[in-house]
Amino acid sequence: MGNGTYFFFMLFENLGSIKYVFFSLGFIFYCVVIYFNVLTILAVFLERTLHQPMYILISCLSINSVYGTAGFFPRLLTDLLYDTHRISFEACIIQSVVIYSYAACELTILMLMAFDRLVAISKPLHYNNIITTRFLTLLIVIAWLYPIICVGSGGLLTSRLKMCGSKLFKVYCHNYEIVKLSCVNHNINNIYGLIVTIATIFIPLIFILYSYVKILIICQRSSQDFRSKAYQTCFPHIAILLNFSVAIFCELTLSRFVNGEIPIELDVILSLEFIIIPPFVNPIVYGLNFPGIRKKVRHLIKASK
Repeated sequence: MGNGTYFFFMLFENLGSIKYVFFSLGFIFYCVVIYFNVLTILAVFLERTLHQPMYILISCLSINSVYGTAGFFPRLLTDLLYDTHRISFEACIIQSVVIYSYAACELTILMLMAFDRLVAISKPLHYNNIITTRFLTLLIVIAWLYPIICVGSGGLLTSRLKMCGSKLFKVYCHNYEIVKLSCVNHNINNIYGLIVTIATIFIPLIFILYSYVKILIICQRSSQDFRSKAYQTCFPHIAILLNFSVAIFCELTLSRFVNGEIPIELDVILSLEFIIIPPFVNPIVYGLNFPGIRKKVRHLIKASK
């Protein structure tokens, strides 16, 4: 099989009429996700009082959610609507890069949020001198480029492989599944994949954990009022982090199972959690917990009516 041919998504075969139900639910869900996240982005950028590092980073999460779901849902809905479930080798590589760079960017943005809260709580008097607009812009650019370059390089390595198989037992292009279809030695891809996983997932998680542990230690030594305010601003970030960590752990674990070792339904649900649940939950959590965002979102909704 040459690299100019196609892969076939086998899980869409023989769905029957129920695929139209899945299409309808998927389309509605995708519209809701886009609507909530665009509202969050507009709320932050249109309201001058929200032009603060914490809110700007929240909007970055929403931008990343729009980016990640755009790489998944249009293709999924197309496969559900039509009888042909094939995708070109090049398009498959691009989709895998988009989806996994989304996941990596999610963690780097969450890492910036943890750093922002650490500076705000540990050095409140120097916060504005440390987290300047220029410094924040630099951090955001790095938080985007670093994962995209890491994951994109892995995609380039995969694109060089000669394929001997064409059947994908996933509902999206999974890089590890593509590599397993290769008929040449792919040890370099496996090693690079491990390095990227450590660099884009485990290192950010370690820094995030360190930041929140240090915040917890500082809070224990502070007054009740200070502790209450710190917990109030950190809780939404921790909730989002836990949600995404569980989702990405499921994806990493499932990718190592051989097809057929676990029920297909469970495989699909758990493998999609990291790209479905966070984009939906993030704007709701932040909208409910931050009055500034909630107030502006309500204003935008009323204005649209």
